[in-house]
Amino acid sequence: MSGNTFGQVFKVTTFGESHGKALGVIVDGCPAGIEFDEDFLQKEMDRRKPGAANNAAVTARKESDTARVLSGIFENKTTGTPIAIVIENTNQHSGDYSNIKDKFRPGHADFTYFEKYGIRDYRGGGRSSGRETCARVAAGAVAKMYLQKAGISVQAYTKAVAGIECKKIDYEDIEKNPIRACDSDTALEMQKKIEELRKEGNSCGGIIECVIQGLPAGLGEPVFDKADALLAQAIMSIGAIKGIEFGSGFNAALLTGKENNDQMRGDGRKVVFESNNAGGILGGMTRGDDVIFRAAVKPIPSIFLKQETVDTSRSNCDILIEGRHDICLCPRIVPVIEAMAAITIADLCLRNKASRL
Repeated sequence: MSGNTFGQVFKVTTFGESHGKALGVIVDGCPAGIEFDEDFLQKEMDRRKPGAANNAAVTARKESDTARVLSGIFENKTTGTPIAIVIENTNQHSGDYSNIKDKFRPGHADFTYFEKYGIRDYRGGGRSSGRETCARVAAGAVAKMYLQKAGISVQAYTKAVAGIECKKIDYEDIEKNPIRACDSDTALEMQKKIEELRKEGNSCGGIIECVIQGLPAGLGEPVFDKADALLAQAIMSIGAIKGIEFGSGFNAALLTGKENNDQMRGDGRKVVFESNNAGGILGGMTRGDDVIFRAAVKPIPSIFLKQETVDTSRSNCDILIEGRHDICLCPRIVPVIEAMAAITIADLCLRNKASRL
């Protein structure tokens, strides 16, 4: 299997399966001398981990997701050598999947994996499981440590769930509600809807918005490695993401050029954009203001309702999925989106150092 590495300079390679012994990540290309905060690393892992109390949206699977740093750190600083981080699996219930081991789950990668490789790990999806993202969050924490030195921050939040959209954006609210919504009042409506779906055995999706602040102008390579193109690749590589838009996004198709252009003003030193329909990127390069994008999260495919499918012999059958699964991914996918955005920006920052004297 290829395609497990992302990045050109700040390179991230993940490994491991949902029900294997462990998952992990190798971060190569991280500069030496960065203060490494293991407490921050674990806090990032805790934001994504399953089994959160009093949250109807998430799976009951409980994992500590303790991140063990094996290399690349000395006296609490990065050494410039590969950073290896491992997260052990401790609460697998592999038997939950024995009744469907020969059946393809609708909405999952079961069928395509089997077609491609002729073998698949039916226990939770193996490599295609959302559990793989814990390794991304570990790498994203390292990227955030690097970006912090440059004054760059990445903040994502739930903007909509099951068609219910936040009415305001308040960063202070995000970690104060279990949905990680940017509006705690709307979060209550979201929780109510999620609880209804949980009782029905169904699931829902949502929209995550991400804001990257403190960026310099000029990050991104103008042809194939545009900043928005690489961010799109990074975010779309997350299994549950089905779409991404920057700035005004698809709404730009409804605007005139006069309406969509972000007009500029300057004072002889600094350029200010009067709007942000471009999402902070022009010609594939950051322009120095906030980069803003939104990602569409699909409903969880593992639902507790009978569905029609086929088995490995290509015969028709029914399937009823058991086990422990999320109802809505939005709360747990917020830190994953932040991680992939941070990894992308860290890589572009390091690549940009070679752009001019």
